Amino acid sequence: MCGIVGYIGQERRAVDVLVDGLRRLEYRGYDSAGVATLEGPAIEVRRAKGKLINLETVLRENPLEGHIGLGHTRWATHGKPSERNAHPHRAGSVVIVHNGIIENYRALRTELEASGAEILSDTDTELIAHLIDGRIREGKDLMTAVRESCAQLVGSYALGAMSDTDPAHIVAAKNGGSPIIVGQAEKQAFLGSDIPAILPYTREIITLWDGDFALLSANGLEIVDIEGNSVERDFMTIQWDPVSAERGGYDHFMQKEIFEQPRAITDTIGTRVNEAELTVDLDGIEFDRDQVDGIRTISLVACGTASYACHVGKYMIEQIAGIPCEVDLASEFRYRSPILGSDCMVVPVSQSGETADTLAALREGRAQGARILSICNVRESTIARESDDVLYTHAGPEIGVASTKAFVTQVVALYLLALKLATVRGRLTGEPLAERLHDLMRLPRLVEETLGLDSELAAIARRYFKAEDFLFLGRGIMFPIAMEGALKLKEISYIHAEGYAAGEMKHGPIALIDENMPVVVIANQGPLYDKLVSNLEQVRARDGRVIAVATEGNTELSEKANEVVYIPDLGEFLTSILAAIPLQLLAYHVATLRGTDVDQPRNLAKSVTVE
Repeated sequence: MCGIVGYIGQERRAVDVLVDGLRRLEYRGYDSAGVATLEGPAIEVRRAKGKLINLETVLRENPLEGHIGLGHTRWATHGKPSERNAHPHRAGSVVIVHNGIIENYRALRTELEASGAEILSDTDTELIAHLIDGRIREGKDLMTAVRESCAQLVGSYALGAMSDTDPAHIVAAKNGGSPIIVGQAEKQAFLGSDIPAILPYTREIITLWDGDFALLSANGLEIVDIEGNSVERDFMTIQWDPVSAERGGYDHFMQKEIFEQPRAITDTIGTRVNEAELTVDLDGIEFDRDQVDGIRTISLVACGTASYACHVGKYMIEQIAGIPCEVDLASEFRYRSPILGSDCMVVPVSQSGETADTLAALREGRAQGARILSICNVRESTIARESDDVLYTHAGPEIGVASTKAFVTQVVALYLLALKLATVRGRLTGEPLAERLHDLMRLPRLVEETLGLDSELAAIARRYFKAEDFLFLGRGIMFPIAMEGALKLKEISYIHAEGYAAGEMKHGPIALIDENMPVVVIANQGPLYDKLVSNLEQVRARDGRVIAVATEGNTELSEKANEVVYIPDLGEFLTSILAAIPLQLLAYHVATLRGTDVDQPRNLAKSVTVE
């Protein structure tokens, strides 16, 4: 969604911190950007439509000074992208930046207009500024004005507010699925939507909880609830190197994150696997035999790429642990009135831990008494806090909008969950367990080996990047990998692509196949291999161009496909992760050849925190 950043202190010019922070947050939205700083008696605002570079041009022509300020990069919800709808929004003495969506927007606007307020934008955010300014004009301090105004809001918000009546403070507030963090350093305080925004300046951060209000000053931070009562929140020391949030020599964040996958998988496995003792420890998440035997079904819920990770996880959990498993798009889950209960386990999967639909699915499961075990990448995120148990992935910051390392670490986490459930049930012991653990420990090295296909995939991309349609086919556990490959291609190259179960090809998609249609076939050795080869031959019979992803040692396909890319064979389950790598690389190289914005594809944002 949108990105916000704030600074107060005497050590730096506010605008330098704000623009630097916005640059690190631009993946959250790039419809428009703006900053506001306070120097002397009044706040000055600069805004621009489009990407951050446009705002930087404005600031070069009309610079800002001051040591307190707020910044914002926008992904539009209310009001089309334009300068007048860009944040920060001003009302009287107040300037505000906001991430989220106010559901009672229309009622508030009617009320404010009836009272004589002049509303200049189409946004819900400006209304909050008017509410706060009205209370300041009544003589209330900034913190009180923000708390009382937020009591009128229905919906989600992470906001920062400042007023020229109070040049010593910024107030931050959070409610719902919109994240916000605050941090401090000597004689400085910071706020941001995500850790990379403020990591160059402080490693000591606090994640605000729903209902928290933070008062930022050069002297530090104070957190209160909506009644003004003091709230204790622990600081968290961030271990990430600031360089990890930069491209580090790669052309794009997505490219860097593809090549970070061996490290991300290694960190996600961590110390959870003990090969010597044949044990899997999910960071102390407790599963005794009675608990596991009492699970009637597992519901995996997620959106986008994470939902495809869930489909892979379904195969793993059902076939390894023997527990029935359903996969739901989080945006549909609660609307189909799912039948859950205390004998169900709901597993929300989200990179950010703030995805609005996934959070709503979690709350539906909890309301029906299900155990909630979430898989996410961000500690202290809303989904993590509201879960009974959390299995963290350790992908690190993922800046590219199209998910890569988050996806593979989610699959690894689901595999660990499947192994844990299977061992507790006694379905996996001894040598079979030892083999699975050994293969898992080999996975990072084999992912690194698979990344060596980069130049080969770049050459294939040069032969097919002008195509306007792609078809991706897979069977069994590779079907969701085919869907994920199609999603990656369409997200960043804007080529129409579909992922299909290969057995369904004759039920419609075969009508599309001709000499202009590249068909990517994931042809790993497995129980359905012969059937897949039959599908591949049907594509060739209709002049389709076949790009096959095969396991090493399979010489048969070189005569049946136009292109063959070979990956290591790591068994039925973990080979699915290896198969995702060439699809990521193919999508990346096709997109760069087409000249699209790889890291910030049009109309997409990294974290979707509203429905």
